[in-house]
Amino acid sequence: MSFYGIAGLFISSYLWCTISWNVGSGYDRFDRKEGIVCIFRWGFPGKNRRIFLQFFMKDVQSIRIEVKEGIYARRVLYMEIGGHGAIPLTRTDENLTPRELEQKAAELAYFLRVPIEVFSKMN
Repeated sequence: MSFYGIAGLFISSYLWCTISWNVGSGYDRFDRKEGIVCIFRWGFPGKNRRIFLQFFMKDVQSIRIEVKEGIYARRVLYMEIGGHGAIPLTRTDENLTPRELEQKAAELAYFLRVPIEVFSKMN
């Protein structure tokens, strides 16, 4: 029983630190005037705490919606970047309805003038 108590203590301290350090939060900035997309996220404390990605709008290939249905349904909005892969734009705790996710993707794809790709997985 003490093993499970110690394991629970470590897991809870990890989760509380993640919450207090605000890991994963940040902002996305799309500047059509300069043609630049900036993505900023906070990471864990240390040398690489600030995650800042900056690239040109012309490098954005598509907006991707990934839907995973089942017991633990998950809907994520990604931006496909040439040379960088897929960058998630929605938070993990953000539980958007399919309509809200679709609307958000359509607005962003229209603004960036790129296609929308939809991937659906079933459990």
